[in-house]
Order: sequence, then C-alpha cells, then structure tokens
Amino acid sequence: MKAPVSGAFRSLRSFNYRLWFAGAFVSNVGTWVQRTAQDWLVFTELTHHDASAVGLVMALQFGPQFLLLPWTGFAADHFNQRRLLLAAQATMGGLALALGALTVAGIVELWHVYVFAFLFGSAAAFDAPVRQTFVAELVGDADLHNAVALNSTSFNAARMIGPAVSGTVIAAIGTGWAFLTNGASFAAVLVALALLRVAELRPNARAARLRGSFAAGLRYVWRRRDLKTILVMLFLIGTFGLNFPIFISTMAVGVFQADARGYGLLSSIMAIGTVAGALLGARREKPGFPLLLIGAALFGLGCTLAAIAPGYWFFAAALVVIGVAALAFTNATNSLMQLSTEPAMRGRVMALRVGIALGGTPIGAPIVGWVANHCGPRWALGVGAASGFAATIVAIIALACRAPRQSP
Repeated sequence: MKAPVSGAFRSLRSFNYRLWFAGAFVSNVGTWVQRTAQDWLVFTELTHHDASAVGLVMALQFGPQFLLLPWTGFAADHFNQRRLLLAAQATMGGLALALGALTVAGIVELWHVYVFAFLFGSAAAFDAPVRQTFVAELVGDADLHNAVALNSTSFNAARMIGPAVSGTVIAAIGTGWAFLTNGASFAAVLVALALLRVAELRPNARAARLRGSFAAGLRYVWRRRDLKTILVMLFLIGTFGLNFPIFISTMAVGVFQADARGYGLLSSIMAIGTVAGALLGARREKPGFPLLLIGAALFGLGCTLAAIAPGYWFFAAALVVIGVAALAFTNATNSLMQLSTEPAMRGRVMALRVGIALGGTPIGAPIVGWVANHCGPRWALGVGAASGFAATIVAIIALACRAPRQSP
C-alpha cells in the first residue's frame, strides 16, 4: 500500500487543484490590486484622510456576508458548486470593470464606491462559502487541510504582489486602471473553472431541499461547543482585529506620511507574514485547538507592537508578525470547522463562519475608523490588540473546560 503523500504542496498532485490554484492566484493578485486602490481612492482622493469613510466602505463590502447568510449557506449546500462559482466570479469581474470605467472617466463619487462595495460584497457572500468547500471536491477530505492552507498561500502570495503593483499603477496612470486590472484578472479563474476535469471531481453530498434548512444549520452549530467557541473567537478578531485597510492607511499616511507606493509596500510586506503563516499551516497534517490559542495571542502581540512602532520599518516588521498570526488562526478555524462537520452541512456551517468572521465588519470597522479619527491610528491598533487577547482568553477557558477533572 502506498504511503500517503506528505509535504506542504501535496495537494498540487491533482490536475484539477493545480488548474484551480493557478487561475485563483492570478485573480487574487487582481483582488489585492483593487483593495489597495479602493482604500487609497476613498482615503486620499474622495475624502481628506477620513478613516470613517474607509470603515463604511468595509462595512458595506463585508456586511452582506452576514445579511445574506440564509441564502448563501443554502446555495452552497444545494446548488452545483462549480456553476455557482462561475456566476459569482463573473459578477465580481463585471463590477470591477464598471467601477474602473467610472474612475478612469473621472466621474466617480464617494457614493459610487459605497454602492459598488455593497454589490461586490453581495456577490462575494455567495462566492466565499462555496469557494472554501469546493476544495473538498478538488482533493477530497484526506488533503483538505493542506488544500485550504495552499489556498491561503495563493491569496497571500498575491498580497505580496498586488498592493505594490497597485501603488505603482496609481502613481503612474491613475486609480481607475487598478480596478480595470482586477476586472481583467477574473478571466483566469473563469477559464480554470471551465477547464476542470468534471469527471475527476469528488462532489460533496448535497443537502435535501427542505424548509428550514438554514435553521437546521444553526441548530447543528448550537449543539457543538467546539464550533461555538471557534465562532466567538472569530467574531472578536474578525470584528475588531481584521481591519487592516484602516490600520495600514491611517498609520502610513497619518503617522509616517507615506505616498501611494509606501502604502502599497506596507500591504505587501504584511503579506510576507501571511504567506509564512499559510505555509506553516500547509505542513501540518491536521490543526489542533491549541493552534487557535497561539494564533490569537500572537495576533494581540503583533498589534501591540504595531501600535507602539517608533518608525516605518518597525511598523512593517510588526505587520509581518500580525500576518503570521492572522493566517495561522483563520486557516485553523477553516480546517477545524470543515473536518469536524458533516459533509451535507459544510456549506451552511462555512457560510456561518464567513458571516461571523466578516459580517462583524459593519460593527467593528466604523468603530475602529472613529477611534483612528478621534484618538489616533495607534489607539485603533490597540483595539485590534485587545481583540486578540480577548480571543485568547476565550480559548483558555474552552481548553480548561475540556481538560479532564481530577478526582479529589
């Protein structure tokens, strides 16, 4: 009998996963080009360094992850995942091209960005849970954790390239061309999805189409203490900690007086940490709950170091620490929840995970933006640090409750 394939890149032995990985990487580069350009457009071109406006854009972009939960989870568990991905990716590509056209034409206004952020977020809400569970169709459960980690590696390797490209494009030819670049990049993932060997996919079990299926997913999670603990930790860090556009833009411009290139470089430097965190996760056979505790604590420490950074490069180094911690934590939550969930429930559980992790942004981003405006960017990072330490306490309590009690 053959020994199981090990190593950080073992999922790439699959043709379908290699094709998906390559297409997704190109699209991910475009995504980071747009994210950087969107934050820069709002913070420096459409407002006078208004962190609250950046926070509102984030709220509108990630709010649909929570608002649309009953429908996104249902779609992920009931519809053909490949076709749903094709529709969602094509929609996001079209929206990016439309926003780019408005910006290049010089007629874009702040309310346009708000509308497009909400529409893009709505399409992404359907895309995210399907994209996360679709990897099981590509590689099967045996390599699921590795494939999840490699997906994050792709997304964050693109993060090393995209913001720097975006800063260069903005400085050279304008912000609108960054949006157009992202729109064009969606062609890569659409072609990859079209060329997959359908016969080699491992379709996840489809749930029966019954009334109350979303409520059934909620009841399933409510009965699971481990899933509830993970979701509480995700809510804390996702709501108050994963507000990097606010943290980086306000520190770069308000504290270090950086230009578009300097801002983009900071986002790319942070990606060094996120890629390292993703690759460390890819080497593990299976994540454990203690990894969540370590990741949350390291996230709090990294935000603390960033808040007290005396200079640009110290801040950049702290971003690397934050990146390692954030990816170790989020990848562990993804794999733990998928591997411990019944296949027919995965779509709804992962939709709930994404909704909790990102859907708290409408609460946290405006608060963090307000703190940055009124108390300063360093205090905003202090809020992020507090979220990491609070999640650490939740993990400690959960592990203590799981520990066997000694007889007197």
